[in-house]
Amino acid sequence: MEIKDIIKESLVFPSNNLDKLAIYVVMLFVLGLVTAGGIISIIFALFDSSIFLLLAGVFFLISIALALWIKGYEVSIMRAGIEFEDDAPSFYWKKDIVIGIKMLILSIVYFIIPAMSVVIIALITNVPGNLIGLIPDIGGIFTNPTAIANSTVPAVSAASHPSLSALGGSILITAILGAIIFVVFAFIQTMGEARLANTGSLSEALDIPEAAADIGRIGYGKVLAVVLIVVVILAAIEAILGAIYGHVPQLSIISIVLTPYLVFFAKYAYGLMYLDIA
Repeated sequence: MEIKDIIKESLVFPSNNLDKLAIYVVMLFVLGLVTAGGIISIIFALFDSSIFLLLAGVFFLISIALALWIKGYEVSIMRAGIEFEDDAPSFYWKKDIVIGIKMLILSIVYFIIPAMSVVIIALITNVPGNLIGLIPDIGGIFTNPTAIANSTVPAVSAASHPSLSALGGSILITAILGAIIFVVFAFIQTMGEARLANTGSLSEALDIPEAAADIGRIGYGKVLAVVLIVVVILAAIEAILGAIYGHVPQLSIISIVLTPYLVFFAKYAYGLMYLDIA
């Protein structure tokens, strides 16, 4: 499917499924209420009997179940795109919660790998060593009576320029490489989610080499274009609404419906993108 068709179909998909969108909105609203109830119960538990602590536990268990249900349903929306269905999927709480649990595991795995990579890069670039190397320089100001008396001199000025340069350079390299790794894994994770939507198999979704290969099968340019267009559309709409809310705060209630609409749009678009190789 052409990129323009993916975006066009995805933008109208939520409006063709207003009944499912309404249920999704209610689920999000209930999730917010239950989560707020849990927080309030914890606050009351600090000053009153343990019954509030028990109530908070119940609220948070319900919140977790609802969150997993919602996540699982979002994967089902992606599957609807993969199968090029005009109708949004129905809500099946058992099935959706199971998929939601798989989605949670997938998200953790796809976060841990780049996070560990960033830690390794930080060690290679010697961020901890350079940071430790600053301690004697900074600590010297606290043992220097003259420096202590001169409170206008910041402590960091006691550090030598080579030490600061080494630390700054290592942090900069780590940040740049870390950002690149996280962006790459964000694209691969999108393919992992599509594989989960397409097969329902967690092992297939966690097959990172195959998920990465799916990008090539679809086309690097196409995947990059679809994801960037979706992100730009989401960011532009949020920015416009943010400006409107700044002038008319009462209109922020629009986000209760618009945010779910955008979720439907994005998930369906990613599903249609995967349609070519499903």
